[in-house]
Amino acid sequence: MSQFFQIHPENPQLRLIKQAAQIVQSGGIVALPTDSCYALVCQLDNKDAVERLRRIRGVDEKHHLTLLCRDLSEIAQYAKVDNRQYRLLKAATPGPYTFILEATKEVPRRLSHPSRKTIGLRVPENQIAHALLAELGEPLIGTTLILPEQDDALTDAEEIRDRLEKQIELVIDSGACSLEPTTVIDLTDDNEPVLVRQGRGDAAPFGL
Repeated sequence: MSQFFQIHPENPQLRLIKQAAQIVQSGGIVALPTDSCYALVCQLDNKDAVERLRRIRGVDEKHHLTLLCRDLSEIAQYAKVDNRQYRLLKAATPGPYTFILEATKEVPRRLSHPSRKTIGLRVPENQIAHALLAELGEPLIGTTLILPEQDDALTDAEEIRDRLEKQIELVIDSGACSLEPTTVIDLTDDNEPVLVRQGRGDAAPFGL
């Protein structure tokens, strides 16, 4: 049975954030609101939790999972970023974007794309996500909360609890969440960004 925390979207209660961090550190999966829609997240280094997350989401190792980071410096620790890429990232973070970049050796091989050695990264513009990342002191690994056979993400905390209460450890409710997932942009091409998925983020600043 999953726990259910109601956390203020602008002033997250530190007591609940600490409890959420403990759940993550003990191998739990959390349904987390972001600046796009809900995400399922877990600890970066917990292999069993990541495998459970993939099963719930219904995706294999070729599906890009996403590292949720606090800032650009943390992104640079886990992805190879050149000057051109850095300028694009700086202009669009934090925000509702996921960027595909070449992973560094800091990323466990089982988390990067098996053939491309790439990883999705983002800096969410959401106070609860930031508070949890700060409490953990490391990125979270996650994926948009879209269940198998569904086209749209789940965005209502009560429905998420009803659907997943026996599969995840915590649902965080902070009120209304966006219906749109992140815009996914691949920055690994040397010539220009490639739009992988149009979501909440405006692709125009990338010339797309």
